[in-house]
Amino acid sequence: MESDYDVAVVGGGPAGCAAGVFAARYGLDVVVFDRGPSSLRRCAFLENYPGFPAGVDVETFYDLLHEHVAEAGCALASELVASVARGDSDSAFAVETQDGRRVTATRVVAATREAAPYLRPLDEGAMFETSDHGDEERERFDPDYADAGGQTPVEGLYVAAPAGELNAQAVVSAGHGARVARTLLADYRREQGYPDALADHWDWRRRAAELDGEWGDRDRWREWFDAQVPEDHPVSEDRLADLREADVDRRFDAYLTESAVEERAERGLERLVETLGPERILDAMDDERIRGYLGAE
Repeated sequence: MESDYDVAVVGGGPAGCAAGVFAARYGLDVVVFDRGPSSLRRCAFLENYPGFPAGVDVETFYDLLHEHVAEAGCALASELVASVARGDSDSAFAVETQDGRRVTATRVVAATREAAPYLRPLDEGAMFETSDHGDEERERFDPDYADAGGQTPVEGLYVAAPAGELNAQAVVSAGHGARVARTLLADYRREQGYPDALADHWDWRRRAAELDGEWGDRDRWREWFDAQVPEDHPVSEDRLADLREADVDRRFDAYLTESAVEERAERGLERLVETLGPERILDAMDDERIRGYLGAE
């Protein structure tokens, strides 16, 4: 059954946004749901996330996260997910929101810091566990249900959160979300027909000047690709040829010319200013300390 989305991410915090960005940049159709309780929003100020020398207020951080998600191509839905269940086909999930909207997705990434009760329809007594809290028993999502890469016994379901200590800090949570997305992408590539040796995908950009010598030749990459394919790989020659060309195209697209690097750098600054708001930046420029740093009179 065809799904509305390739991936539905439940949770728009650091873990969910990282997973969404990685999956969307690969080319998958992704929706990120974000309207549940957030532990990060209870923080007064975020001071230990790399890239913000003096820290960043949490609302601005969320604005930047969500703008990045949108820039990557994700749909961002400000809706609370009530349940995730199997849809009309075992190959798809039905995601229902508290407002009654229903979408389908081939894969789901759970990325909410607290509880994950929306996964209850998929539970067969394995996802949730009880523990004693004083005189009462409480139920919680088992942080060990998923493996280190976020994969679960439920095909197509990945967990970036709740994940115990892996969600204890925003930066660790973001890194784990990215790792879960890479697990998902590797599984997706295997389904497309890539052998295990070629399933992993790295999201990076390099300068075109580095693409020289023998590795600047597409035929050299084709030879390398073929060397990774086992003799008993159960994929037709025609399909393998398509995968080979797609993989070589993706590798060459990762190398950027100097002008492309400059364009991306300019675009990055523009989007940052748009998100923060030009007026906020101008207000900061009026601050005496900033003016003194710039040598302004």
